[in-house]
Amino acid sequence: MAMRLDKFLAHAGLGTRSEVKKFIRSGRVLLNGAEAKRPEEQVEEGTEVLLDGEAVTKQEYEYYMLNKPGGVISASKDEGCKTVVQLIDCPHPQDLFPVGRLDKDTEGLLLLTNDGALAHELLSPRKHVEKVYQVWVEGKVTEEDVELFAEGLDIGDEKRTRPAKLQNICYYNQEGERIMSESTCAAQENLEVALGGTSVYQTRLEVIITEGRYHQVKRMFSKVGKPVQYLRRISMGNLVLDKELALGEYRRLTEEEVSGLKNSKLALR
Repeated sequence: MAMRLDKFLAHAGLGTRSEVKKFIRSGRVLLNGAEAKRPEEQVEEGTEVLLDGEAVTKQEYEYYMLNKPGGVISASKDEGCKTVVQLIDCPHPQDLFPVGRLDKDTEGLLLLTNDGALAHELLSPRKHVEKVYQVWVEGKVTEEDVELFAEGLDIGDEKRTRPAKLQNICYYNQEGERIMSESTCAAQENLEVALGGTSVYQTRLEVIITEGRYHQVKRMFSKVGKPVQYLRRISMGNLVLDKELALGEYRRLTEEEVSGLKNSKLALR
């Protein structure tokens, strides 16, 4: 896959994008023996790149799993707020970007990388990559809600949402005590009877979606009259949030995790 020359040099650890652009413009960089003229020239597989006569080898792609805390922006740069990239201590954090976004107050799994091709595969609407969120909502999620999510909801966009699944539903009273837990509301023949008329203050559950619209999970639950109180992403495709990571902590992905993202049926279907 081709890459801009300035990005290639920056990934090789030779300086920032602005610094390597100066190298190029001063005639210090050769591409296949010819002097490079512009930072946007493309480096193809097998292209020989020399800086001051020394061969340059491209730095490998980097992949980080972050347990995003609330209050941090899912962006590479922001003038007013701390960004997720600023939480990563690595040689070239300026080249990293988050794969998708989590709202400022949303916690959980976020992948950061410099691999644009993989990011495109995971984010493409045509790929239908599953994302699982833990959600706390106000009130009682009902069998009707489960059916509405499964059919797709009109949340004010041009198209209805794709079908979503609600699972691992638990009910809590005003004292924070769990009333009942079932894999899904739909598993109950009569939810009202099962709850015994107990007042439900909060429902904690998981929702599986295959899109990434703006504030999608919050807007879907708002549509059925259940405001979201807490939201946390726990998986994306085959990548599952490491339970050992505290909020704000991160680690490199293992080779198996990277391979799984690139080759899983979820990412490629």
